[in-house]
Amino acid sequence: TAVDCVPPLPADVRSLCKKTGWPERRVEVWFRRKRNQDRPGLRKRFCEASWRCGFYLCAFLGGLLALYDKPWFYDLKEVWAEFPKQSMLPSQYWYYTLEMGFYLSLLLSLTFDVKRKDFKEQVIHHVATMTLLSFSWISNYIRIGTLVMAVHDSSDILLEGGKLFNYAKWEQTANVMFVIFTIVFMVTRLVIFPFWLIHCTWVYPLERFDPFFGYYFFNIMLMVLQILHVYWAFLITRMAYKFVFSKQLDGDVRSDEEEDDSDSQKNIKHKEGTNWHYNKNPKADFES
Repeated sequence: TAVDCVPPLPADVRSLCKKTGWPERRVEVWFRRKRNQDRPGLRKRFCEASWRCGFYLCAFLGGLLALYDKPWFYDLKEVWAEFPKQSMLPSQYWYYTLEMGFYLSLLLSLTFDVKRKDFKEQVIHHVATMTLLSFSWISNYIRIGTLVMAVHDSSDILLEGGKLFNYAKWEQTANVMFVIFTIVFMVTRLVIFPFWLIHCTWVYPLERFDPFFGYYFFNIMLMVLQILHVYWAFLITRMAYKFVFSKQLDGDVRSDEEEDDSDSQKNIKHKEGTNWHYNKNPKADFES
């Protein structure tokens, strides 16, 4: 008969023991191994992190090239200059197109990618991101949209890069990447994003025109992202606390942990050891 991937109830275990003549321990191990057969292997996780790291790196560098010579990159009040009659530049068009395509692919592939413990938060994040990108495109919020994307991509590079080093068993490099990622994430998501970018969308527009539906909707969606940032920052802080006091990380609370079982007495352990398990972002994947 087909075996479900969820752990069996104690009554079911006892019933199977009577039918098979196996001890309870052996039945539990069999079910656990059956579940682990469908869990992603190291190669799949490495390929997934490689693809995302490569995209975030290219997108971030492309975003900087599209922004470095623009006045609104240095003076946020210029974001609203001549709004809404702002022409879209070719660099902005391609930047938006690539980012929207990428986040759409993340949203569509969530059910096939490595499952994380913050699956629901990732769904909310990807939906909010796609909504923001689409709405900012329609409403011509292009300038602030490019700034938001660049801020998010900066920490996601380190997140996915750190996972690559972790999967490659480069523990020291992975730990260094974790420290750098933590600093960059806290600065970009908890300082720059709320106090610069949200302030730019919340305060500066009122100096030029009366609030309208798009003003409220756009800021509400930005606040949804900020709530996720705070949640992921809490997870990162908890990991950092463990790292400081134990000198190693017992695993990301959002990691794709797998179990390796043995018929020997309670020989259950994580296949990935006690190394730090990077993951969105908080998209993740602490993020974001």
